[in-house]
Amino acid sequence: MAFIKVGPAKVLLEGKMKEVDAEGHNLLVANLGGTFYAIGNVCTHMGCHLSQGRLDGQNVICPCHGSTFDLKTGQLVKGPARKPEPSYPVKIEDGELVIVV
Repeated sequence: MAFIKVGPAKVLLEGKMKEVDAEGHNLLVANLGGTFYAIGNVCTHMGCHLSQGRLDGQNVICPCHGSTFDLKTGQLVKGPARKPEPSYPVKIEDGELVIVV
């Protein structure tokens, strides 16, 4: 288990998401209602970056073909993708976002 520090929690505003590249992991981190979530950032359909897509409630919609993933669980909500995204725990330590991979 590795802990990846991704920066100050206060920088990622509510309702926003960002791409994080750290230690060989390309992740999407989102702030939903003050709670932070992290899933894989590379769409399981064709490899597009989900961080370039858009948020719809607790879902992220891929910018390429519209696959939709639940940010809280990584589960696939709507295809054409057929596989979910990996999901990672996020915690805050001393004001910093830390993702557990």
